[in-house]
This record gives sequence, C-alpha cells and structure tokens, in this order.
Amino acid sequence: MSHLSAEELSLKAKEVIVQYIDKCDTLKQKERTTIPAQEMPTQDPFIRRTNLNEVAIGFSEEQARIEAMRCLQCIKKNCVDDCPVGIDIPGFINKIAHGDFESAAQIIKQTTLLPAICGRVCPQETQCQLHCAVGKALKDVDKSVAIGRLERFIADWERKKGKRILPEMKPPTGKRVAVVGSGPAGLVVAADCKREGHHVTIFEAFHKLGGVLRYGIPEFRLPNEIIDKEIETLNEMGVEIITNFVVGRTRKLMDLIEKDKYDAVFVGTGAGLPVFMGIEGENLVGVFSANEYLTRANLMHAFEKDKADTPMFSSKKVAVLGGGNVAMDSARMAKRFGAEEVFVLYRRTENEMPARKEEVQHAKEEGVEFHFLENAKRIVGDDHGCVKGIECLRYELGEPDESGRRRPHEIKNSEFIVEVDTVIVAIGNGSNPLISQTTPQIKVNKRGNVLVDETQKTSMDRVFAGGDIVLGAATVILAMGEGRKAAASINLMLAKETESETKKKMYIVSDM
Repeated sequence: MSHLSAEELSLKAKEVIVQYIDKCDTLKQKERTTIPAQEMPTQDPFIRRTNLNEVAIGFSEEQARIEAMRCLQCIKKNCVDDCPVGIDIPGFINKIAHGDFESAAQIIKQTTLLPAICGRVCPQETQCQLHCAVGKALKDVDKSVAIGRLERFIADWERKKGKRILPEMKPPTGKRVAVVGSGPAGLVVAADCKREGHHVTIFEAFHKLGGVLRYGIPEFRLPNEIIDKEIETLNEMGVEIITNFVVGRTRKLMDLIEKDKYDAVFVGTGAGLPVFMGIEGENLVGVFSANEYLTRANLMHAFEKDKADTPMFSSKKVAVLGGGNVAMDSARMAKRFGAEEVFVLYRRTENEMPARKEEVQHAKEEGVEFHFLENAKRIVGDDHGCVKGIECLRYELGEPDESGRRRPHEIKNSEFIVEVDTVIVAIGNGSNPLISQTTPQIKVNKRGNVLVDETQKTSMDRVFAGGDIVLGAATVILAMGEGRKAAASINLMLAKETESETKKKMYIVSDM
C-alpha cells in the first residue's frame, strides 16, 4: 500500500474526476473498466498501532464518485443476488456517481438500517463483490467496484450531515414481538417488524446494545460511536429497549409468550461461548479466549488504563492461535496494549486463512508476525502458574478437506519451544447455551446450534431464531440475512392472524 494521506488521495481523485464528471451517463462499459480503482485512505501504521482510532478513514466525495462511475450497471445484478440482505446496489451506486448522496441513502435504507456497520466489517470480497463484472473483466476480485466502501461512504455522509432517514412504518397492528439479543440479526428483526407496525421489544443481557458488534470487533475497525448512531434509528422508530435483562435467567423464554403475551419471539443470542484447544496449560495465568480479551478491550474500555472498569493483563510477548478475523483483531489489539512482540500461529498457509485479506495486510503493517504451518501442542508454565512459553509443532499440507482447504498434517518430532507470556486462543466460539438449557422445547444440534426450518422457525411454536445461534460463528451480513428472513416469516404469520381475527369479528358482527 502507498499510504498516501487522505488529503493526497482526495487531490488525486479531484484530478481524475475532471476527465469523467461530464460523461457520467455516456461512458461505455470498456471506458468504465479503465477508471482507476480508488485506494482507501488509512492511518499511518506506526501511528495507528498506538491508538484505537479507526484505521480506514473513508473515501472523499470525489473518490466515491469516481469509484461509483466504475460500476457497469449490469442487467444481471450478480451483486444484489450475492448480498444476503438484497440491497439495490446498482441503484445506490448510480446515485453516488451523480452526486445525489441523499437518494443513495434512501435506497440503502429501504433494505438495511446498518450500512455504516456493513460497509466496515462485512467481507464484501466473498459476497457482493465476488462476481462483480468489473472484477471479472480485470480478472481480479480486488479490482471489483468497492461496494462496501461506497456503502460506508453514504452512511458516513448521512451521519456527518446530521441527517437521519427513517424507514416508512405502517400503522400499529396491536401485535407484539420480542427480540432476544441485540446483535446484527436481532437489530434487523427489530427494524423489519417495527416497519410492519408491530410493537417490538429488544431484550439485551449487557448494558449496551450491539452484541458481537460491540464486544467482539475493536474500535479501530468499528467505532462504538458508529454502533450507537445506527441503534439510535431504532429508538426513533419507537422500538422498546430493555438492557441488563437475561432471557433464561431474568425471565424464561416461555414466560415471554405465556405471561407477557408476546405474539412472536426471535432468538438471536449469538455464539459467545469460547472454544479452547483442549491442550495442556490452557488454565495458566496469561491464557485468554479471544472473546474475553476483546470484550475487556471493547466493552469495558480496558485500553483506557486509568479509567477502565476492568484491568488488562500486561504482556510483552503474545501468541495468538487461529487464522480468522477474530485472531487478527486480537493480535492487533495486543499491539495497541503495548506488547513488544505479537505473532499469529496458524497451522495452514496464508492462502488458507479465513481472515479478510485487508485485515491480514493491516496486521502485517502494524508489526504482527505470522508463523504459518505451526500450531501449539501445549502451553508451558512457570513455578507460579504463569505462561512462559508454547511448545509448537510444525505442519505440512495434504489433500483438501470438506472446507476445500488443504488439510494440515503434523510433522513428527518437529516440536520446538517459543518464549511468550500471553496466549490468546482465537479458534472460534460455540453457540450461547443458556436458551437451550432453560428451554428444552427448543431443539439444538450436537454443537448447540438452534435448529430451524426454512422460515427460521424453531421447534417451539411462535419462536424463531437466526444469526450465530443458528449458524455458529459467522459474518455480520449472514446474520443480518437470517434476521431478514426470520422477520419476514414473523410478519407473515402475524398478518395472517390479523386477517383471521378481522374476518372472525366481521362474522360475529354480521351474525348479530
């Protein structure tokens, strides 16, 4: 990356836009593929690894318009088909190209209330941008139209202008919907059910809304201010919000229906149960699940050492086990907490890593080291029960497994010791078990994931579920897609009931 400043990138964009601004509607497809892809401005790596400010700064207006002009406005909208929530992507991008940012925001808000979040953390390169015709023409998915960055631009523009475009809402129906959990799936269900005129209540176990968006994603990728602003929209729509309320403990799920008279319940309690490797030494002082580590940093503000509600372990040499986005977040956060050395242990190669390419690149720029084809065999402790090292094994790759990635095989007698004082285990999370433990009527699979049918309905009448509690740890946008499907099913069920009740009343009146 060139690491030009935001001002320099904007100046370059101003020079480029002069060539195209008057030809916005007449550019031929081949001409559009020659328009230079815009680079996202970022903080300097040596500065950003000492703060929690957002790494990516965002497009300028000129950059956004140039990037939008690259869109071919295809007849077959692969990008929309690949978007789990079905945003009209060519529609809002066309408005950006013409400088009509307010109309672009209106188009996006027809489908999602979380564009500032999706534009930052969704893996667009494996979803809406994967089959982009521009990327195909240039034979490089990284050269696809930057849909996510444009979505973020519009959301940020709307926020900076002090505008808030609320979706249209139907008149009150008298129906009541309970949403358990305020992660991405729950927020989507709340919005979509409220649009239909139902009374919606969100029950959140923590003191702040957002679920994994808040406790699992560092502020340098997704600032809490952004989450707060997106959630304010739900407040203005009239969604009731109850925090510090643990469904399954404060109130049983059954009671929401039988005693509190909710007509439907959506369960979106996520996958917040840490998974460990089951190796020797995982109970030593200095071993963290990524979930705990990031929650302390993100939700409890451990980065602000003088003001923090919770202390954070002081580390010099940190090993992170895993190769996904959570591993990247943990490693980069450890750097920001002042660790001198941070390295990621991953038993495959970089090609097989599930983490976003951009996150890996940012981690490297910030000084995180990567040890590929290596993994922990056991964690070694000192006489005081504290971590002093990891015994590792070397690996080689064999044939692809069911995921399509080449299967790692350990190399016999390849053990070696690495000196560390902290280990962060970032190999995944299990589904929250509280609901299934306290509500035996809800069926789960062997991993504890709630089982649902094609409408997102669980085995319990009037109860629907979606997001990580169903999928296991997945992406924000996939959770939102499940929320959208569940909300549609809830709205359809309640509409049919309302219609039936109306007919019954009409029949009683006519029979009198």
